[in-house]
Amino acid sequence: MFDFITKHKKLVQIAFVLLIVPPFAFFGMESYTRSMRGGNDIATVEGVAITQQEFGEAMRQQQERLREALGPGFDPAALDTPDMRQALLDSLINQRIVSSRAIESGLTASNESLQAVIRSMPGFQRDGKFDEATANALIRARGMTGDSFAARLRHDIAVGQLTQAIGETGIGSRMVAERIATLLNQRREIAEARIPAEQFLGQVKIDEAALKSHYDSFSARYRTPERIRAEYLVLSAEEAGLAEGVTDAEIKAAYDARASQYAVAEQRRASHILIPAGPDAKQKASEILAEARKSPARFAELARKHSQDTGSAEKGGDLGQFGRGMMVKPFEDAVFSMKEGEIAGPVESEFGFHIIRLTGIQAGKSRPLEEVRKEISAEIAKQKGAKKFTELAEGFGNMVYEQSDSLKPAAEKYKLKLQTSGWIARGGAPDLGVVGHPKVLAALFSKDSIEGKRNTDAIEIAPGVLVTARVLEHKAEEQRPFADVKSEIETTLKRDQAAKLAQKEGAAKLEQLAKGGDAGLAFSQPKAIALRDAGNLPADIQRKILAADPQKLPVHFGADRGEQGYVIYRLVRTLPEEPRTEIQKTSDAVNAHRFAGALQFEAWLAAERERAKIEINRANLDKK
Repeated sequence: MFDFITKHKKLVQIAFVLLIVPPFAFFGMESYTRSMRGGNDIATVEGVAITQQEFGEAMRQQQERLREALGPGFDPAALDTPDMRQALLDSLINQRIVSSRAIESGLTASNESLQAVIRSMPGFQRDGKFDEATANALIRARGMTGDSFAARLRHDIAVGQLTQAIGETGIGSRMVAERIATLLNQRREIAEARIPAEQFLGQVKIDEAALKSHYDSFSARYRTPERIRAEYLVLSAEEAGLAEGVTDAEIKAAYDARASQYAVAEQRRASHILIPAGPDAKQKASEILAEARKSPARFAELARKHSQDTGSAEKGGDLGQFGRGMMVKPFEDAVFSMKEGEIAGPVESEFGFHIIRLTGIQAGKSRPLEEVRKEISAEIAKQKGAKKFTELAEGFGNMVYEQSDSLKPAAEKYKLKLQTSGWIARGGAPDLGVVGHPKVLAALFSKDSIEGKRNTDAIEIAPGVLVTARVLEHKAEEQRPFADVKSEIETTLKRDQAAKLAQKEGAAKLEQLAKGGDAGLAFSQPKAIALRDAGNLPADIQRKILAADPQKLPVHFGADRGEQGYVIYRLVRTLPEEPRTEIQKTSDAVNAHRFAGALQFEAWLAAERERAKIEINRANLDKK
C-alpha cells in the first residue's frame, strides 16, 4: 500500500507543482516543529501556530490566482470577507492536521527513491534528461536550497502516502457505480429561449450620485498598481555562440569526424506469414511456402488467410521497412541474405515458422554535408557559446555589481544591446519576456532598486542566460481620479442594471409559462443532452431536470446568466438511456471508487479535526 513513489510518480510530480507554486501551501517543515504562541497568531493547531504572515501569504496567492483567471477587473476586496477568511483558515487547519498525522505515522521516502523521483520530474529536465543546473536554478528561484527542497518533497510524499492510504479504504460498490452511471447516461430533450441583457441597456439611466457612490464604495477597483520602467541587459550563451561565428572549415572538420553518425544503414522491406510452433507447424508452413512460390502474386492473400501475426496479416503480411537489429536474429539473417522478390522459408524463430517475401531493398548511404550543415553549425555555435558564456559570466556579474549606477559600461564592454521595458506592474504580466521572470521582478521591485536606482545582480533565469536590470522610473500605487473612470463605472452599472431587468423579465415569463401561457418566447430547436456530456448547462438546471416528473412534461426552468441575461429552458421529453461502452463501464467503476475514497478521506479528516486541539483567535482572523 505504501509503495507510493515507484507506483505513483505522476502524483508526486503533481505534488511538486503544488510545492513550487503552492495553492494553500504547507509552509515549510519548520512550521511543524516549532511552538509559537505569539499574540498576533490567527490560530494554533495542537500547539503549532498559523501566523498572520502565513495567512496573509496564502490570501495573497489565492488573490493572484484569481486575478490571473479573471483579469484586471478582479476586485481583491471581494475575496476578503469573513466567510472567505474562515474558509481559507479551515483549509490551512486541515493541511496542518494532515501533515501532522503523516509525520506521526512515520511515513517517508528513502534517499534513493527520493533521488529517483527528483530526476524524473519534467521541470528538472532538458532534452528529455535530468539536468542538475536546471534543477538548481528552479529551486533557487523559489528561495530554497537543495536540502530544504528535498525535505519539503519528502514531506509532501508522506502526505500523499497518507491521503492515498485512507482513500483506498473507501470501496465503491457495484450498485453505486451502476446508479451513478444511470444518472450520467439519462437523456433529455431540451430547448431554450434567451432574454439577453443588451436589449435593456437603452432603458437604463445612471445618475451622477450613483456613479460617485459606486466609486467611493469600490475604490480599490480603480487604483493604478505600483509600476516601474526599466532598462536591462541579457547575456546568453546562445547569442555568444552566434557572435563567435562558425567557419566552413569547422563545419567540414566536424562532419568528417562524425562520418559514421551521418551514415544511414541499409533498410529492407519484407512481408511474412507466421505459423506458431506446434504439431505439424513446420509441415503446414512448408505447404504454404510451396503455394506462395507457385503463385507469388497471391502472397498477400495467403498471409491474410493463414498468418497468425494479426498486426501484419490484415496488411497482407507487410512489415514495413527495417534495419539490422530490429527483428529477431533468425528472421533478420534470412531477410538480409535474400534477393528482392525472393520467397524463402520456413524460417524458425521463437515465434514460430515464417514464410518470408523480400519486397524492397534501400541501400545504405551517408547524408551529404549540405543536408546536415545547419545542424552541425548550430551545434558548434552552441558549444562555442557555452564556453564563451563561462568565460564572460563572472566578469559580467562583477561589473554590473561594482559599477552599480549604470548598465552602459557593461553594455559597451560585452557588446550587448541596452533594452528598455514599458511600464511593468508589480504583479508582472505573461508577455514581459526576460524582465517578467519572477527573480528579475523581485529584484527590480526591491527597495535597493527603487530607492537606490542600483543595478540588480546578474540573475540566472535559465541555464546559460543572465539578466541584469535597472529601474528608470517608479510610480507608486495611486487612486485613479473619479473623472478618469466615470465612463467605465457608468458602463459597469448599466450592464448590472440591464442584467437585473433581464432577470426580472425572465422570471415574469417563467411564471406565465407555469400558468400555461405562451409568454411570447422563441425557443430553439430541441436537442438531446446527457448529464455525462451536458455542455454548459448550469448545475442547478441539471438537478432540476433530473428531478422533473417525466409524466408532467413539458416543464420550464430559468437560469440567471449575469451580464449575458436570462435563459429559460424547456424540458420537452425523456429519451432512452444510451448503451455504455466497455470503456465507459470501466470508467464508471473507477469514478465510483474515487468518490468512495473522497468520502472516506472527508470522514477521516472530520474525525481528526474533532479530536485535534484547535484554538482560533477571532480578533486576529477578522483583522485586515
